[in-house]
Formats: sequence, structure tokens, C-alpha cells
Amino acid sequence: MKSLSSLNKYFWKYKFYLIWGIITVIASNLFTIYPAQIIRTALDMIGELLSIRELTKGFEIQAGLMQTINRSLLLFGGLMVGIAILSGVFLFFTRQTIIYMSRLIEYDLRNDIFIHYQELSTRFYRKNRTGDLMSRITEDVNKVRMYLGPAVMYTLNTFTRFVLVITAMFSINPKLAIFSLLPLPVLSFMIYLVQSVIEKRSRKIQEQLATMNTFTQEIYSGIRVVKAYVKEKEILQRFETETETYRKRTLHSAKVDAVFFPAVTFLVGLSGIFLIWIGSEQVIEGTLTIGNIAEFTLYVGLLAWPIISLGWVTTLIQQAAASQKRINEILNEGSDVQFPDSDYVIEKPSVQWKSVTFTYPDTGITALKNVSFTLSPGQKLGIVGPAGSGKSTICQLTLRMFDITSGEILIDGRPIQQYSKTALRSISGYAPQDVFLFSDSVSENIAFGLPEATQSQVEEAAKFASVYENISGFPQGFDTVIGERGVMLSGGQKQRLSIARACIRKPKILILDDVLSAVDTETEETLLRNIQQFRKEQPDSIVIQIAHRLSCVQDSDYILALDNGVVIEEGTHESLLRKKGYYAGIYEKQLSETLAEV
Repeated sequence: MKSLSSLNKYFWKYKFYLIWGIITVIASNLFTIYPAQIIRTALDMIGELLSIRELTKGFEIQAGLMQTINRSLLLFGGLMVGIAILSGVFLFFTRQTIIYMSRLIEYDLRNDIFIHYQELSTRFYRKNRTGDLMSRITEDVNKVRMYLGPAVMYTLNTFTRFVLVITAMFSINPKLAIFSLLPLPVLSFMIYLVQSVIEKRSRKIQEQLATMNTFTQEIYSGIRVVKAYVKEKEILQRFETETETYRKRTLHSAKVDAVFFPAVTFLVGLSGIFLIWIGSEQVIEGTLTIGNIAEFTLYVGLLAWPIISLGWVTTLIQQAAASQKRINEILNEGSDVQFPDSDYVIEKPSVQWKSVTFTYPDTGITALKNVSFTLSPGQKLGIVGPAGSGKSTICQLTLRMFDITSGEILIDGRPIQQYSKTALRSISGYAPQDVFLFSDSVSENIAFGLPEATQSQVEEAAKFASVYENISGFPQGFDTVIGERGVMLSGGQKQRLSIARACIRKPKILILDDVLSAVDTETEETLLRNIQQFRKEQPDSIVIQIAHRLSCVQDSDYILALDNGVVIEEGTHESLLRKKGYYAGIYEKQLSETLAEV
């Protein structure tokens, strides 16, 4: 139950519903046990009247006795119906308060998890699988809701009914009450033994379900690759292996229930046997009446479902505990990048790196070593180098996706750690190398960079990214839904939409991470002209552009050539050509390839 204690704050938030739920549970159970007392009174009274009727057989008073018996039966019947209606009404309000409360907490918990997911840093998503994260916010939250609603409701109902029924039983005949309740300690011990087994198996089931979700999500995201390599049968075999593991784990858990519930039913039946046995002896002795036996029988019957439900409730609680433990692991995960609530604003951006070294914390790979450069407002930085040289890492560190290992990054003369997340990223436009588009319309994907953008602003951004003509040719134009991850678009169209999304907000720091690799030469030239025009219109804005084709960066004010995280060359395009080093060699090679194509 330790893991479930983290839910207490939600109970406190909705204490009104919980308190009224407790009141209605008590009221419902009060009206549930009253019929047993009415039946006892009715049987004893009718029994006495029938005895008197036998004694007055042949006398005129007998007719009056029959009328009294009939009226008594109608009265008791009416009371039973009225009490049953009242019990049902309060039971309805019990569900309306406690189950409603569980839905409200489910809503809050799911939102809290989602918000926390967004606050976590990039490192968190590098070490966690998407399917597992989805499982925690869906399946695990559903398991917790079953604890918050049905489990809480039936636990309150069971406890209240136990107190009321056992009090009534002991007030009538302590000896008969003890024998009727004799199997309960055995039942409690069974629950104690079973709950640990259920908890362990429930956790394994949830973990396997997360594995299945991850596997399925990855397969359907990459379904085109699966089909291209004709891997359907192999994937099916792997999926069957995962589902078989899930099946075995669920069956192992079901076996516990299969043994538990019949055992509980047997123990409840044993209570009835003790009741009839001991009660009959006391009726013969004259210390109990038939009405008392009937009342006790109803009391044992009233305890039967709560006792049986203990097993189900125990299962719900243990499953919820396992799920909440997984949720707590996420909620207790802190972001390794903490932003302050500062009021600092970036007016005219300048970027200065001082001997920055960065090692990825999850892999231990040093991506950058003692990198230094300075960008004044209005300048453009070009970054080139082979794959894995640390180019994209510079982009991510400039946006503070990670915290550097050593050195210092200054924005507008102030350490980057002093800016709030909004201050830093709201003035930036980022088009990453790995383009991600949402399964939404073209318009919504572009406007993601500026939610309040008008349609004319969206179209202007599309023209800037040289993708307007392509969009106009779509069946629904800008309202065309592009499918999951932009599956309907070509690689070049995805990249240009990403550029439009980054540029629509007129950023002060524009970062383009190799987003021209999939476009043709003519489109590349158009985009480069548009970027030059952007720099003229936004004279204080800084542009950081990564490219493999040197034609994309040769107009830069400053160029870095990286290799294995180290700056091997730096300077302008002309100065690097004069050095006749790495940069000049790449330029000559690309130039000769271009001439060969011509």
C-alpha cells in the first residue's frame, strides 16, 4: 500500500465526494440489515398468532386473528419494499459519489502524468521506450482507477456491513455469532498469503503489456520497412512469442483467483453449517427462536458477498499497487535540466561558447570537446563534418536540451542556465534533422510553431520554405491530413514543412539541422535565397545551419568543421579554402561531382 499512499492528495482534493460516499454507504447498509430484523419480528409474531389460532380453533375470535395476521403480513411486506427502495436509493448515491470521484481522480492523474512527461528532458526519452510510457498513462492509470472507485467502494461497504452485522449478531447471541464467524480468521490468513503473489504477478503482467505495446507501436510505425523486406511472418512469430508470454502470466494470475474464490465460497458455506447446527440446538433448548435463526441466516447471507468480494478487491488493490508503483517511478523521475523562473529576456541574441565539453549521460559518449565560437546578432554559423561528429549536439545544447558537462554557453551575454524555458525557446525556431510531423493537416503542422498564426501567415511560411506549390496541388490544399509522421509526403516535402514550422514565428535564433539533404538543387538554391532574405528582414537574428553540402553554408559569417567532437577547422568560406585542409578537400570533391553531373 506504500505506493498507493501517493494518491492520498487526490482523496483530499475530492474529500467532499468521499465523505458523502461514506455517509451513503452507511445509510445503504443500515437499510440492508433492517429487513433481517423485520423478518425475525414477523416470524416470531406470526408464529405466536398461529399458535393462538390453533388454541382458539372453533371460536369466533379466530376470524379476527386471521385478519390480524393478514394485516401484519401486508405491513411487514410494505416495510420490506420501502426499506429495499431506500437501500437502493442510497446505493445509487454511493456509486454517484465514489465512482464519480474515481473518474475525476483518473482525469487528474492522467493529466499530471502527461504534464510531467512534457517537463522531462530529452535524456529521459532516450532511455525509455514509447510503448512503455504509453502503457503507464493508459493501462496503469485504468488499474489505479479500479482501486479508486470499485475497490474503495466495496471496501467501505464491506467494513461498514461487517461492523453493523457483527454488532447485531453479538447483541442477539454471542455464542452463535462466534461459531458463525469462525471461518473468517482462516479467510484473513488466506488473503494475507495470496496478496503478495497477486502483486508480483500483476507487476509482471503490466511489464509484459508494456513490452507488447512497444513492439506493436514500433512495427506499425515502420510498417513500410516490414513490407519492403517481406518480414510479416517473422514479425508475427515474434508477436506470438510476446503474446504467449502475456498469456502465461495472466493465466498464472487467474489460477490464484481460481483457487481463492471457491475457497472463500466454501468458508462462507461453512459458516452456514455452523449456524444451523448450533442454532438448532439453542432453539430446542428454548434460548433462541425461529425468528432469530432466520435473522442470523440473513446476516450470514449479507456477509457472503462482502467476504467473497474481498478476494476481488484484494486483486484490484494489488494490481493498482503494481501499476501505481510504475507510475510513481515516472512521477519521481526528475528532469536533469532545471529551468529557473527568471524574468530575463533575450533582446538582441548573441551566442558565445567557451570551451564546451559534453558527454551524453546515458551512454558515456563524449560528443563535443572544448568547442568555442562566438556569434554576434545577425550572423550565420555554418557547421560541417562527417556523421557522428557532434553537429546536431551543438543545436541541442544551444536550445538547452541537455546541460553541458563543462565550459559555458552565453546567450545575450548571460549564462544559458539563467533563462527560463519560455524565454530561451520561444525566440528560437528549430528544424531538426529527424523531421517529425503530426497526423494532422498541413496547416496545423506549420502553425505548430505559432499556434495563433493566421492562414495568410501559414501560407507565407509555406512560400518561404518553397513548399507552397506542392501543398496547392494536394486534394484539400492546406487542409490535407498528411497521415502519421507525414507518411503521405516525400522526404523533401517533410523537410520543407519543418522549415516552414520553424520560420513562421520569425525566430531570433533559427537552427536548421541538415534539413536540405532531401531537396533538389533548384529547391535548395531557392531556400538559400529565402534564408538570405530572412536575414535581411530580421537583421538581429542568428542562423545556425548544419549541412553536408557546402553550398548551403558557404555564405556563413563563420564556419566550423567538426570531427569526432573536435573543431578541426574554423573560419569563413574563403579562409578555409585557402588553408587547403579538410574543408577545402570536401569542397573540391563536391564541386567535381557537380561538374560531372553537368
